[in-house]
Amino acid sequence: MHVLLIEDHTDLAATVGDHLASEGHVVDFAYDGLTGLHLAVSQPPDVIVLDLGLPGMDGLTLCERLRRDGRQNTPILMLTARTREADVLAGFAAGADDYLVKPFSLAVLSARLRSLAQRTRPPSARLKVADLEMDTETRRVQRGARRLTLTPTGFQLLERLMQASPRVMERAKLEQHIWGDDRPNSEAALRVHMHALRNEIDPPGAAPLLHTVRAIGYRLAADDA
Repeated sequence: MHVLLIEDHTDLAATVGDHLASEGHVVDFAYDGLTGLHLAVSQPPDVIVLDLGLPGMDGLTLCERLRRDGRQNTPILMLTARTREADVLAGFAAGADDYLVKPFSLAVLSARLRSLAQRTRPPSARLKVADLEMDTETRRVQRGARRLTLTPTGFQLLERLMQASPRVMERAKLEQHIWGDDRPNSEAALRVHMHALRNEIDPPGAAPLLHTVRAIGYRLAADDA
């Protein structure tokens, strides 16, 4: 696995890098946001470990730039000492796929990185719901003639919803599918990802496909019957 570690604390970066290297991973380092952005775009890794407090460009801005300008779908795990729910949700809203609070276990970090990398492995199938189509081999998603850009977590959620369509997917099952037993502390994490997914697949003027089933979960279908 190729990991890009964007962390300005050199001692922590060295510790994390040594641990990942001991497990056989290739690690590239960036100690500021601008260098991290350049490496992420010019040499896309399998997964990015991104600190929030960076010189030059903070982690949230970098993440947003990667998702918006660079059209990058590389999985991103954010590192931070901030523990407020608002900070966690801001990370997910910026496009992060996972969030780890300092101090953290190196074993847990490794496990989460492996999980993120595995999410991008393409199965061999094509899925279609109404005019929404997904090619899971090429990871191309489009609605009608419009190409969609999804984060790895958004892709994972949409794939599961398309597989289940038109059935309802319970919130707990979606959370289990995405995060396994190591779910985020915030109950709003899934809601943030679903909000971003809805904005992408259901633009203004289009017939809605993603429906919230109150107190149960979500369903993807051409109608809300």
